[in-house]
Amino acid sequence: MCGRFSLAIDDIEDLALRFHVPLPDTSVQPRYNIAPAQPLLTVAHVQGKRQLIPMLWGLVPHWNKSAKSSYTLINIRSESLTEKPLFKRYFEHQRCLVPADGFFEWKKAGTKKIPYRAIVKKEPIFAFAGLWDFITQPDGSKAYCFTILTTEANDLLRPIHDRMPVILLPDEEDKWLDPSIQVGAHLQPLLHPYPAKRMEVYEVSPKVNSWKNDTPECIEPKAN
Repeated sequence: MCGRFSLAIDDIEDLALRFHVPLPDTSVQPRYNIAPAQPLLTVAHVQGKRQLIPMLWGLVPHWNKSAKSSYTLINIRSESLTEKPLFKRYFEHQRCLVPADGFFEWKKAGTKKIPYRAIVKKEPIFAFAGLWDFITQPDGSKAYCFTILTTEANDLLRPIHDRMPVILLPDEEDKWLDPSIQVGAHLQPLLHPYPAKRMEVYEVSPKVNSWKNDTPECIEPKAN
């Protein structure tokens, strides 16, 4: 699964250039320990154009009345996308990119859980494959939300956890967002474990265990 990740950038232009979208009239703050129910800028093809859109992490189906519903999905197994009608609709029509520069997994060691951070070599910003929806609020505005797809872990992550988020290769991102592709079978090949040789992992401070800690120490290698 993926329960925490990071995006430690402070220039919105970096995101706009990386994902080939217009520069939005907003700012971005470094995030070192992003947790469910928190907002993040995602990349989606909405209202006829590709753009950066703020969304809450935790997908709430549109038939719910509140974006703060207790029914939220922070992850969806990619293998299940064709099994449930709701997931199938998202898969075919409501896909997004979730920008990140690393993510965290915890390895069980007896009664303890040791946090590790995984990054992609030579990719300071990459993208998880995500799905999105929105809730229409009482004032008529839309509150967008997203979930991150997961797949089986690659050889590097498997000793830590048996699942990992789907990380798209850069040349797969445009296809994932392409609104003209509405057949899941054409997209399923993208939902593979990221190549282990292109990644690295390292142990980090247990401070990352608390979502209240959102400081650079969360992404630094643990001191010996």
